[in-house]
Amino acid sequence: MTAPMTRAEKARRTRQRILDAAAGLFTERGWAGTTVEDIARTAEVGVQTVYFTFGNKRAVLKELLDTVIAGDFDPVATLERPWAREVIDAPDPAVQLSLQAAGARRILQRAAPVLEVVRGAAGADPEVAALWQTNQEQRHTVQLRFAEALTAKTGGALRDGHDAASAADIAVTVLGPETFRLLVAGRGWTPDRWERWAADALVRQLLP
Repeated sequence: MTAPMTRAEKARRTRQRILDAAAGLFTERGWAGTTVEDIARTAEVGVQTVYFTFGNKRAVLKELLDTVIAGDFDPVATLERPWAREVIDAPDPAVQLSLQAAGARRILQRAAPVLEVVRGAAGADPEVAALWQTNQEQRHTVQLRFAEALTAKTGGALRDGHDAASAADIAVTVLGPETFRLLVAGRGWTPDRWERWAADALVRQLLP
C-alpha cells in the first residue's frame, strides 16, 4: 500500500505544478499576456494558492528562472555544483572549454525560453529588468571564475593578450542565451551542433 504524501511533499508538488504552468504560459503568451489567474487555472489550483505560495507573478518568474537554470530546487550556487567544479578542476585548457560549452548547453536547453521571457519583459517592467540584470551579472561571475582557472592553466598566456576579465566577456557572449536561441531556435541548429561550435569558438578565441 502506498504511503500517504506528507504535507511537505504535497506543497512541493503544488509548487512544481504552478511553475510548470507558468513556464508554458510565459513562453507561449509572454510576460504581459499571462496573469496569475491564468497560471492558477492551468495548474488547477486556486488563485490564492499561487499568491500564498509565491506572493506575486514576479516571484513566480524569479523562482521559475532559478529552477530551470539549476535543474532542481536545491539551494546550491552554480559554482558549487559538480559540473562547475569539473570545469574548474579540468587539467587541460581545451577540455575545460569543452566542459564549459557542455554545461551551458544543458542549462540553456532548459532555461533559454524563460530567459527570453525575462529579457523581453525587462524593457517594460523595472522589477523584471532588475531580475535580468542580476542574471547577467551572475552569468559573468561564473564565467569570470572559469576564466581565472583557464588563465592559471595556461600560465596567463591566453590568445591575443586576453586576461581573465576579457576571456569572461567572450565566454558570456559565445555561451549566452541570445546566441543559443539565434542558432538553435532561429536557424535550426541542434543543441549538439551548437555545443561543438561553442567549444570550438572558445578554443579559437582564447587559446594560443
